[in-house]
Amino acid sequence: MSETVSDRVRKVMDAASVHQAAFAETIGLTPDKLSKSLNGVRRFTSLDLARIAEFGKTTVDWLLTGREPLRPAFAARTSALEVDDQGRDRLRDLVERFTTAHEVLDLLGRSPELPELPSVRSEVTRHVDQGVALAADALELLATAGVPTISDLETSELVHVLERAFGVDVAKISLPEGVDGAAWQSDGFRLIMIGRTKVPTRQRFTLAHELGHILARDAQDLLTETHLAPGRQKDLTEIRANVFAANLSMPKDELSAAARGRDLTDEELRSLVVRFKVSPSALAARLSQLGFIDAETRGRLRELTAEACHLLTGQSDLFAARTAWAEATRLPFRPTRSLYEGYLAGETTLRPLAAYTGLEVDEIRAALEPEPEGGTPSTADADEGDLVFQP
Repeated sequence: MSETVSDRVRKVMDAASVHQAAFAETIGLTPDKLSKSLNGVRRFTSLDLARIAEFGKTTVDWLLTGREPLRPAFAARTSALEVDDQGRDRLRDLVERFTTAHEVLDLLGRSPELPELPSVRSEVTRHVDQGVALAADALELLATAGVPTISDLETSELVHVLERAFGVDVAKISLPEGVDGAAWQSDGFRLIMIGRTKVPTRQRFTLAHELGHILARDAQDLLTETHLAPGRQKDLTEIRANVFAANLSMPKDELSAAARGRDLTDEELRSLVVRFKVSPSALAARLSQLGFIDAETRGRLRELTAEACHLLTGQSDLFAARTAWAEATRLPFRPTRSLYEGYLAGETTLRPLAAYTGLEVDEIRAALEPEPEGGTPSTADADEGDLVFQP
């Protein structure tokens, strides 16, 4: 005989070693309602199941189906440092937050419909050429969606654009030391994690690199990148993702328009670093590969830093703002909004939202339902003070 929802609820009670009456009170049911639900007379509601899952530290999906939560295998792609066991555990904990939120939304019927992705062209065999073609397809999709040129977008704006266009959730969070980014995709779920950093140009490249893995379907396992170095990888899928990132973040057409078939001055090269939000070394490699600068100019540009280019072009305030954004934490907005809408609709508790954001339930409740400061002002106070506009 197959196991039922009631059987799994009883397992939660048994594991916690609590009496049925105490369990009912904990999950907000009367003993009578719980008894009827356990005996099949009454169905557990989605809110009941959410509270039971919260109490039992499990998932609603397990209560309903008995399926263990979907978790990715770990595949570290390292170019410098190996990710130690503590780092792997940290990454798994982070992925747990995002996948659990996805599973809750899927159960509530609130998972978004994901757009179809470009893919590696079957007629293109070399990984380098695949990266170029994949970037061209991605740029065409963005142009069709009305997205302005990539160089016009700050990284904060680019993140929103990529989330909308490719249905990927982008998280900017603290990653284990040495890890620049990570990516994972499954049916109905696409995740990119980029590390908080003081180097905004590296963060932007990592974002594009991880998107390349998503579009190439490389991220079926949890894929991590440590100390990304453009042009230094030997793994063919890494090479493809690097080429994709270079072509997406520094499109040939935009660079050609900037060069206009002439030699670029040092001042113009520094301005291009600022405009494209890339490192001088990455821009030097890209311009050299396109034949827009010679070896001497390439070497001279590589000696600079992004901060120096901003300073020498009078854009030091802009660099400070970009660095501040790169250091701040960012969680994907779509799951946050959907979990909150599920709470407002009475489909779940605040617990999934709290687990996703890393906040306590009471903190979220206080933020969403703040008490008015000083109470409600009286009409007499308004009459004696400034005029109050009432439409």
